[in-house]
Amino acid sequence: MGRAAFAENALVPELAVTDWRISRNFYVDLIGFSVLYERPEEGFSFLTLGAAQLMIDQIGTGRTFDDEAPLVAPLGRGLNLQLRVPSVTAILARLQQAGHALAVPLEEKWYRRDDHEVGNRQFLVADPDGYLLRPFEDLGMRGF
Repeated sequence: MGRAAFAENALVPELAVTDWRISRNFYVDLIGFSVLYERPEEGFSFLTLGAAQLMIDQIGTGRTFDDEAPLVAPLGRGLNLQLRVPSVTAILARLQQAGHALAVPLEEKWYRRDDHEVGNRQFLVADPDGYLLRPFEDLGMRGF
């Protein structure tokens, strides 16, 4: 019996990773993603967290799309993936317990959007390959 159908987002990042098991453990055990499906023989997982979707794929095992130039660590430079979560507290606790350092500590940041500001309680963490992940919880909006 197969799984129920799911709606795949219009944009789903796929991260080329050096060690699928280590990356999978980071995203599942520390960040809180669930495995929707995977192909271990290819080093591939499709992960979900709330409405967020992410794929990880081991370099050289499955299909690596960016194989024109050598991939140099840290991977994903210039990109951070914002991830809405109900609360950052549990994620921070798991990262701290695992001894995983943050790239930017927990902060409350307000961003202008037209005639008001929207707030994020957020931090930045690098995954095992250096991809930057920015979990945030919504603080709502405020006027100027």
